[in-house]
Amino acid sequence: MIGRRRLAILAAASAPLSCRAASADSGFQAWVQGVRREAMAKGIDAGTLDRAFRGIEPIPRVLELDRAQPEFTLTWQQYLERVVTPERVGRGRELLQANAALLKGIGDAYGVPPAIIVALWGVESQYGTKMGTYSVIGALATLAYNGRRPKFFRAELLAALKILAQGHITPERMLGSWAGAMGQCQFMPTSFLARAVDGDGDGRRDIWGSRADVFASAANYLRKAGWRPGMGWGEEVTGQRGVSAPPGGRLVTPEGAGGRVYRVTANFAAIRRWNPSDFFALSVGILSDRLA
Repeated sequence: MIGRRRLAILAAASAPLSCRAASADSGFQAWVQGVRREAMAKGIDAGTLDRAFRGIEPIPRVLELDRAQPEFTLTWQQYLERVVTPERVGRGRELLQANAALLKGIGDAYGVPPAIIVALWGVESQYGTKMGTYSVIGALATLAYNGRRPKFFRAELLAALKILAQGHITPERMLGSWAGAMGQCQFMPTSFLARAVDGDGDGRRDIWGSRADVFASAANYLRKAGWRPGMGWGEEVTGQRGVSAPPGGRLVTPEGAGGRVYRVTANFAAIRRWNPSDFFALSVGILSDRLA
């Protein structure tokens, strides 16, 4: 049997922990109320905010992932083998053929080749099969309240709330990565508002469930990023003599001096505006070539 003195010691030891937990929770909830006020001032209705914030709590795993991001250490060959796999190429060819009519219409409208659209789709979400399982509102609120870039993620949270208020998606279906990237093309909420498109004409921009919206949004993003119709992304020129960068392009050497060389155009820069990584842009271009 535990004596009274020991019970008193245990109670005293546990009280500060429960107080701290309650204080942390009340702090987060007070912060959420501040976001609500700001959102309402921007015209977001109370009903949307009630649904978005119902039961919301910080997500510890999101903070773990945010604070434990490793330095990028893959070589170009390792990255290429991981991204442009035979399985991804094979599945991409199947989907390119299965959606040929839809992709041609969108490609013609935006001046972006279907193979580029499908390559981005494949790299970002494995053709819509890996979109992330985190609540976008919960993840963004966690990062805005307790993360390393609170201003950035607060702005993304407010953008996500605007998307809900516009009726494009419900809070339950608004799922994405731990950092808040959403849907089959993995747009951040501000990118969604600026560049997502209603490709199927139903009045919503559903980058989670509508392939027409996904394809049109990807094409619109590239067009606004400076994609030039009729121009490729680039090519490998390793071992060729006298190679110079094209107008508006450059030579990319992902392995450094003595390694492979790629002569890329201004359209490569457009892909990099989607994700500012040479590895990413090269892999999208190479995958598109293999799909086509």
